[in-house]
Amino acid sequence: MNKTLLKEVPTVPIFGIHVSKWGMDDTIQYLTEVITSRTPHQVITANPIMIMTALKSATYMSVMKHAEFIVPDGTGVVWAARVGGEPVQERVAGYDLLHELMRTGENYRWRVYLLGSTAEVIKETASRLQQQYLGVEIVGYHDGFFGPEEDEVVVEQIRATTPDILFVARSADTQEPWIAKHKAQLAVPVMMGVGGSFDIISGKTKRAPMIFQKLRLEWLYRLLSEPTRYRRMLALPQFVVKVLRDRGNVTKSS
Repeated sequence: MNKTLLKEVPTVPIFGIHVSKWGMDDTIQYLTEVITSRTPHQVITANPIMIMTALKSATYMSVMKHAEFIVPDGTGVVWAARVGGEPVQERVAGYDLLHELMRTGENYRWRVYLLGSTAEVIKETASRLQQQYLGVEIVGYHDGFFGPEEDEVVVEQIRATTPDILFVARSADTQEPWIAKHKAQLAVPVMMGVGGSFDIISGKTKRAPMIFQKLRLEWLYRLLSEPTRYRRMLALPQFVVKVLRDRGNVTKSS
């Protein structure tokens, strides 16, 4: 691995978690260099729920702090950086980043592996992405319903396809830790958790309408669509309160 080829990423520490200040264009340029240099990177699309989880769990905090590249996915993260006096350029939504990487990958013939969701969803996602981005090769896919005893087999299946990008869509509490645990063995240049993106791409669910996106209320649309998410969403007001209460320490390194 030749990390000297890569430029330094300007970051802002949100409660000790270093989030990139770059917007989408710089992010894509950087990850293109990452793939060219074959330097394994865990890419985390950070939102307030993940940050609150990290603040309550030392294990999850370690995963976040050891990730090579974290982008400001959630609107709340963008807001917190601004409150802390170190604003980021813009929100870099994980769903949009996935598609921008696929679009860019057509110019380089990148190889992509998909992991996660149900067997039906992952198959349909692979088919739709391959049809949409003909210049990218979907080299393999596997559903996300496997236990720790199958990890090694899945990892070897991924390694055998030598992908440039690995998109992982598993549950919020296992997705990033799983990548972190196996990233050295996987040795894929870009390993990125994409949450419910496969459900949207496959047509199983719909993304928030543009009006919700423009008003930065995608979280509200998800809550209205899936009321069972309310327990997880409780972290959002908790995050707001913490940022306002600790505004002087939001962007202090720890």
